[in-house]
Amino acid sequence: MKYNIVGRKVNLKDNFKERVYKKLGKFEKIYSENAEATVTVTMEKNRQTVEATIRDDGLMYRAESTALEMNDALDAVVDILGGQIRKNKTKLSKKMKSESFEQYFAEEPDDAEDEDAMVEDDYAVVRTKSFSVKPLSVEEAILQMNLIGHEFFMFRNCNTNVINVVYKRKGGTYGLLEPKD
Repeated sequence: MKYNIVGRKVNLKDNFKERVYKKLGKFEKIYSENAEATVTVTMEKNRQTVEATIRDDGLMYRAESTALEMNDALDAVVDILGGQIRKNKTKLSKKMKSESFEQYFAEEPDDAEDEDAMVEDDYAVVRTKSFSVKPLSVEEAILQMNLIGHEFFMFRNCNTNVINVVYKRKGGTYGLLEPKD
């Protein structure tokens, strides 16, 4: 696994980087050699946020935690990632056995840098993300949404070949948005 460790508003010491290698290293047996782990540490006031993203063949796991100490936040992030992997282990193993991940998961959106708002009103777009949309079933789109930890996920429905959005509803259920002709 390839590691990319970034510090924002903080200088990261070598012992923290070694801790990242050790903690995330236990997931290396799950991923291929091409997997990339990005860990970003941001310090704001007295709180430190650790965000970890692991990408492998179109599959992405993401976790974020904020604590007073970056080591505590890292421990929480590793626990969250482990929970995501355990939760989706059976679903993912079925998909791995039947066909490759590339057919089931959309490419990871490119993280765009925050842009200055050009219009000074309430509807200014401050960030734009672009990503390719691959055909998925509704269940596969929900799985991908849960893996990346978002509240919604846009995908091309493999049954209708139309762009759809799945989203989390209150009470733990899911919704589906479909365009109407």
